[in-house]
Amino acid sequence: MLLKGFRKIAKAGDRVTFDKGDVLTKQGDPGKEAFIILSGKATVKRSGKKVATISTGSVVGELSLLDHGPRTATVVCETECQVLVISRGNFLRMIDKVPALTHKLFAALAMRIRDLDRAYFG
Repeated sequence: MLLKGFRKIAKAGDRVTFDKGDVLTKQGDPGKEAFIILSGKATVKRSGKKVATISTGSVVGELSLLDHGPRTATVVCETECQVLVISRGNFLRMIDKVPALTHKLFAALAMRIRDLDRAYFG
């Protein structure tokens, strides 16, 4: 069942290789796609400050697809990265069709909310 979901996700996007230093998202820009890192590492920056390092399995760029808002962070490849690039339409369809993606998305959003809560309230 899980493998079937991953196959659907893989078919929904394009596998792209990004070089070290390439920018996946730029804070403030409109978002047209989401990215799933298949291999490699990337740095997440907000207002020029490094806030995280992400790697295999991480999903980035999804917030802009959900709310049509601007990118909340700049994501730069630390190493060569193999990335699955998924358009807004395909991403939204996958949320409906692939429970594993929906669960991963909710878990990532919950973690971000907890991080914000800790940052502001201790």
